[in-house]
Amino acid sequence: MLVYRVHVLLAAVLAVCLSTACAGPRSAAGSAGAARRIVSLDYCADQYVLGLADRSRILALSPDATESFSYLRAAAAGMPMIRPRAEEVLALRPDLVVRSYGGGPRIGAFLERAGVPVLEIQFAPDIAAVRAGVRHAAAGLGVADRGEALIADMDARLERARESSARTAALYLTPAGVSAGSGTFVHHLIEAAGLGNFDDRSGWRSIPLERLAYESPDVYAVAAFGATNHENAWTPFRHPVATERVTA
Repeated sequence: MLVYRVHVLLAAVLAVCLSTACAGPRSAAGSAGAARRIVSLDYCADQYVLGLADRSRILALSPDATESFSYLRAAAAGMPMIRPRAEEVLALRPDLVVRSYGGGPRIGAFLERAGVPVLEIQFAPDIAAVRAGVRHAAAGLGVADRGEALIADMDARLERARESSARTAALYLTPAGVSAGSGTFVHHLIEAAGLGNFDDRSGWRSIPLERLAYESPDVYAVAAFGATNHENAWTPFRHPVATERVTA
């Protein structure tokens, strides 16, 4: 059985957020131009800052920047980190703060009142919104050309995936055994890569072990299979039926 790691499917997209994509544009407090003291407040924002801005321009990243779920964690190694608290951010005297959810819903307006420009990044529901979000982030960081290059690379990766997929049926699974059906970003990404979604239901739903025992997709798309937020927690997908199917 062919197994795709989910980050292979998502490599066409800058950030890996398993249930969402951090990419859609949201209103921001004007253009910050080529900011030189950039602070990122969450790991979604980290991906854009690390992927688009020069390292010398980055003042601090979020504490999650080097975690296993952070796609560009290797690039974040050795960089200063900061908790998303207004007083700590202001103490660094940044000339641009980039955030998606870090610091809560009110921190953006608070920082703007204090004179700090904020580049807001929203979750994207589909690939078109990802493209728009990359352009929005790149413009806010003063590197529009890098944004276009990133989009071109993403589209080229998706095209290569489509050329080799032959409409293979793919099943996306989280470590807890949850799958993504129609209406989710993962579903859009599977289809954009030329694959068919094995789960023909809508939204996020659990896949019964019984179904896996009798039906098999052509491809499993999994990320850190077997891992959970609690290492000692048991989930149905630690059952031999699941592990044998996914790792065969």
